[in-house]
Amino acid sequence: MKIIITGGSGFIGTNLHEKFLIDGFEVLNIDIKCPRKSSLEKYWKKVDITNLDEFRIAIESFSPDYIVHLAARTDLNGSSLNDYSANTLGVQNLMKIVKNLKSLKKVLITSSMLVCKLGYQPKDDFDFNPSTIYGESKVLSEMYVRENLPLCDWSILRPTSIWGPWFQAPYKNFFDMIIDKKYFHIGNRGCIKTYGYIKNATYQIEKILFTNTIENKRKVFYLGDYEETNIEVWANRIGFELGISIKKVPYFLVKFLAIFGDILKTININFPMTSFRLKNMTTNNIIDLSNTKEIAPNLPSNRKNSIKQTLSWLKTQKKER
Repeated sequence: MKIIITGGSGFIGTNLHEKFLIDGFEVLNIDIKCPRKSSLEKYWKKVDITNLDEFRIAIESFSPDYIVHLAARTDLNGSSLNDYSANTLGVQNLMKIVKNLKSLKKVLITSSMLVCKLGYQPKDDFDFNPSTIYGESKVLSEMYVRENLPLCDWSILRPTSIWGPWFQAPYKNFFDMIIDKKYFHIGNRGCIKTYGYIKNATYQIEKILFTNTIENKRKVFYLGDYEETNIEVWANRIGFELGISIKKVPYFLVKFLAIFGDILKTININFPMTSFRLKNMTTNNIIDLSNTKEIAPNLPSNRKNSIKQTLSWLKTQKKER
């Protein structure tokens, strides 16, 4: 079984690549950046997905049975849609290429939960309400997929707040702040959200990839743990594993720091707290995962084990620096 992962050098891609190799598949990682793990470099091909010819040659020469498209720009710092061409043009190029792949059985295209603003409950797969340019770019990519359907089976993935080994901002920062005893609960504003441990997300991706969804009316699958979590409970569990008791600070103080962070951002100085991040940390965002749960009902890792595995990985990374 031959599988292409675009964006296999990223956070989700690194974990998914490892899982596919363990499960015995032949894998090619197409990414403009080299893998985070040196052991995965021999499976990597440097490709710019916005270059149609380069992208097509890389895919057609491998002749995949399956494609998981993860490649994207995922930060929120872009100032226009042109900054997210990997998300828009990259998907356009992919859909042009897959139409000519006779051996292709299924393609998964990764979008984002941010096609809707935090706290918004979409009525169906076509209900979009983005609040960021990044979210807008993912709306456009989903629309392009539906306007240019492949001949094979397909589905759209929308990751929620995914965390775990090989992650970066914002959730690596969250763990680092707790470890460094710099994290505080924000008054009584702890929000409840759908988070997802990376090993559970890769299990869900693999299940969706190898399940026939041709007849499914709903083609969008969110990735995340099936039980939503209060951020205070999550932080306290991390603190418990570390032997740390997390304190609370008044909301008005954090609001002041967020405004200060906004001012610094205007002069390109990064600060741990901004109004956007504060809203993110205090806004409930519970996602309906029922469509995914039907296909992937038994998540491999519970919250306690997930935290232990992540702390162990962080400790290993610190030693290797």
